[in-house]
Amino acid sequence: MTALTRARLIELDAGFKQEKPGGVRVEVQFNPETLKLTFANEIKQPDGGDQKAGNNGRQFVGAGTTKLALQLWFDVTAMEKNAVDDVRRLTTKVIHFMTPQDSDEDPTKKVPPGVRFQWGTFLFDGMVESLEESLEFFSPDGKPLRASISLTLSQQKILEAQFKGTGRVPVRPGHAPPGHAPLKAAMQGDSLQSLAGRLNKGDWQSIAAANGIEDPLRMAPGQLVNLQASVGGASASANGSFGAAAGGMSSAGRGGVSVSGGLNASLGGASGTLSIG
Repeated sequence: MTALTRARLIELDAGFKQEKPGGVRVEVQFNPETLKLTFANEIKQPDGGDQKAGNNGRQFVGAGTTKLALQLWFDVTAMEKNAVDDVRRLTTKVIHFMTPQDSDEDPTKKVPPGVRFQWGTFLFDGMVESLEESLEFFSPDGKPLRASISLTLSQQKILEAQFKGTGRVPVRPGHAPPGHAPLKAAMQGDSLQSLAGRLNKGDWQSIAAANGIEDPLRMAPGQLVNLQASVGGASASANGSFGAAAGGMSSAGRGGVSVSGGLNASLGGASGTLSIG
């Protein structure tokens, strides 16, 4: 089973280039659902320019900025090991990146620490511009057990994504490329059994389960079916995996059953969906 890649916050040195030796490192408890990038350039009207010139009279100033906004969740009731009684014991490590520190160049001045947000191949180096923490789900003795942190990071340049290799997804022999499922349209009077039989596909029950067809004997004219799919093939790709899709939390178990939602079942208020593929 492939291990879930978790996002991390890593303290950087004064040059915002390398990880700080002995610096703070935080592995998030739940990966964020989304990452929002904002790119901006400073535009200034030239001195003495003609305001009626509109866009033609504008010029770019500076290298621009990039901001990253994300939300992190922490829940002590979902901890499987080393559980604590107050969620602030976890979030204080994140707040560290917002706390000014003595400057290495001038001890009389305070500067915020550099921080790197890393999630797999996604890297963002900058500093925390704003942080908002919401505490909720309190214990009977008044200790917060769950918290959400909204972070905004910024860097003084336009972020450019770096890729390695061709980026092409490998195709297994006998399988269609991703996004090119071999769909067949049912004709008037077709059943799934007859449709599969024309292509020598004998396991029509498995195909029906993989496509979510409730009544394989009565196919609607024009209904599209992936005849290459089967319960065995679908579960093999999802068996035992747990990860984040488009930044969200998702998990899949055996038998083609998958569960997805904002967080997980331990978060009570988080919504989720159950699908049987």
